[in-house]
Parts: sequence; C-alpha cells; structure tokens
Amino acid sequence: MHQLKAIQYLPVSKNVAWDFLSTAGNLKTITPEHMGFDIISGDDRPLFAGQIIQYRVTPFTGYTTRWVTEITHVQKGDYFVDEQRFGPYDLWHHKHFLESVDGGVRMTDVIDFKLPMGFLGRIAYHTLVRKQLFQIFKYRNTRLQEIFGNSDGMVTSLSITTM
Repeated sequence: MHQLKAIQYLPVSKNVAWDFLSTAGNLKTITPEHMGFDIISGDDRPLFAGQIIQYRVTPFTGYTTRWVTEITHVQKGDYFVDEQRFGPYDLWHHKHFLESVDGGVRMTDVIDFKLPMGFLGRIAYHTLVRKQLFQIFKYRNTRLQEIFGNSDGMVTSLSITTM
C-alpha cells in the first residue's frame, strides 16, 4: 500500500473551490494533456454518492486504459471520495477535503493505492508511478493557481508519503 497526500491553498472561497472541483468535467482541465485524459460518461450531473464516472487515460506512452470510478461519499462543500471500480490499480481510494482558511481554502487530497503485479508493481512504483503521480499533482497545482490566481500569503505544499 502507498499513500499520496497533497495540500494546496487557493485564494478563493470554499464554495468557489467546491463548485469547480466537484464538477467531473473539470478534471480534464487540471490533468496533463500528455495523459490523453477523456471522460467517457458520468459527468452530466452534479456530484452524488453512487455516481459512476468512466474515463480513458494514457498514463504511459503506448498504454491507454479505461478507468471507472465511483463517488462513494459526498458531504457537499466539505469532501467527497472516489474509488476505482476498474482500472490500472488494485486499489485506489481518493479523498478530497476542502477547508476554509484565512484568505481562501485549503484543499487536501489523500490517496491510498495499491499497484498490481506484486514485486513488479513495487518496482514500477519506485521507478515510474511515484514520479508520475507527483508530476500530475504538480501540474494540477499550477493549473489551479492559473485558474484562481495566486495570493502572496498562500503557500502550496505537495508531499508524497508511503506506508
């Protein structure tokens, strides 16, 4: 099992951040273009528990896969959870939290995940996957700052930890 934890501050209200982040269609906007990310279905309604969203993604050159997630928990304005139902991971459990802070909102993502293929999966994690996930969240960090602006007092941090 591995865990990625990303924390980002944005100089917007919690409601503005929630409206953007809880709209599935906006995920394409904050995903690196080279990943060929496309939503196939499930982005036609506001976020709700039980919602199934299907994506097509190319995590590595030459490898395109379908990824199916289910929104399992939603507390409007505060958090939501998506879990992989089909895709490249043995386990993917992604919690998205929003908290109002002075001058804006703190977004915290916590992803618990497990790669397939045992020993080969562990090698892939250390040689490819960890770096790629960090780059994806770094890109997201930059895109959200471009979309919502940056405030002098807002500090962004991104950390990846493993269990």
